[in-house]
Amino acid sequence: MGASHSEDREQAEFRAHCRAWLASQKPAPPAFRLPQGALEIATTQQLEYLQAWQRAAYTAGLVGCDYPAEYGGGGRRNCQWIANQELQAAGAPFFPNLVGLGMAAPTILHHGTEAQKRRLLPPLLSGAEIWCQGFSEPNAGSDLANIQTSARPDGDRWVINGHKLWTSFAQFAEWMILLCRSDRGSKYGGLTYFVVPIAAGLGRGVTVRPLVKLTGELGFNEVLFEEYAIADELRLDAVGRGWEVAMTTLLHERGAGGLVTPSSGGAVGDDGPGTRGATGLIDLARRCDRAGRPAADDPVLRDQIVRLLIRQRAFAQTERRIAVPALNQHPLRLPLQRKLLLSELLQDTARAACEIEGIAGSLHHSDEQAPAGGRWPLAYMNSFGFTIAAGSSEVQRNILGERVLGLAKSK
Repeated sequence: MGASHSEDREQAEFRAHCRAWLASQKPAPPAFRLPQGALEIATTQQLEYLQAWQRAAYTAGLVGCDYPAEYGGGGRRNCQWIANQELQAAGAPFFPNLVGLGMAAPTILHHGTEAQKRRLLPPLLSGAEIWCQGFSEPNAGSDLANIQTSARPDGDRWVINGHKLWTSFAQFAEWMILLCRSDRGSKYGGLTYFVVPIAAGLGRGVTVRPLVKLTGELGFNEVLFEEYAIADELRLDAVGRGWEVAMTTLLHERGAGGLVTPSSGGAVGDDGPGTRGATGLIDLARRCDRAGRPAADDPVLRDQIVRLLIRQRAFAQTERRIAVPALNQHPLRLPLQRKLLLSELLQDTARAACEIEGIAGSLHHSDEQAPAGGRWPLAYMNSFGFTIAAGSSEVQRNILGERVLGLAKSK
């Protein structure tokens, strides 16, 4: 991808640096199988390979470019999107610290104390310390303000009790961003936000239980807190301001925050860039057999692939528009619709791939006869998590309707 005409000299030089570094330092594929995305990391072997990659990219200045240098960042201005473009174009592996980079880091930067930012951000950006998110609960998903996990003050400490669910990375995480109820008398004003060292609490009030998905992967967990005491210095922002802090987290999770999340390779795997994109369907249709003929000979399938390619191209153009403020009639419209469009595009693409593969798509990804290594059915099953995370597609449409289109709030 070439440089944009709107790039200044610093940005153009930074792009050249990214491109040159990736040309010589992009890691070779490992001898073992990588998952399709960070949420599917299952083994310490996979995690350590990807952590080493994030550390190398961070050291080279491609991660945290726009964060202040005093907090471990690159101290640059509006350069992370350039690094992301070059990382994607190079087909580099993804970064494992997904929650840390996309949610915890901007929240800590905006709401943390000086000491918190200096202590927490450098190892987060480098990938040395993995983060998870403690928001959802058995009875609080889309209605986040209904959470019941409690934080009880005890001198200069807080004692946490409760149950968090669908907690990605908890089995590997050193830290958790945790939303708790500190006052049961107020739904929104009774929430307080903490950064919690959960690895240090294992066996001392913290229990992590992996949840096995239909795919056999262990991407999610439940986390239980029982009288787990943490210092007040781990509270983020003021008591009772947890809802406001959580909105910073969610805006960045949905791609609508002020900081660009470092991103490398996207949700692909060891098959290279575009494996889950609509472009990959063309080769798949040529290789899959339908009654003795290539599936690509089916005009209905060809039409379906073309429609997905058009959506993929339109999404790419939307990404370019987001970077140009003059093209945004509403500051949140394009960022908020990004997650909705991308999650549904990936799901529809994976569904089409399963249709192309036919009965062969039912083979497990460990079966040598599985088309494309069984990645497309796996991608389809995992795609549902993406349409739910950071607010389901239905919630995203409600937000767009209310905040962008000005429609009446649904009752």
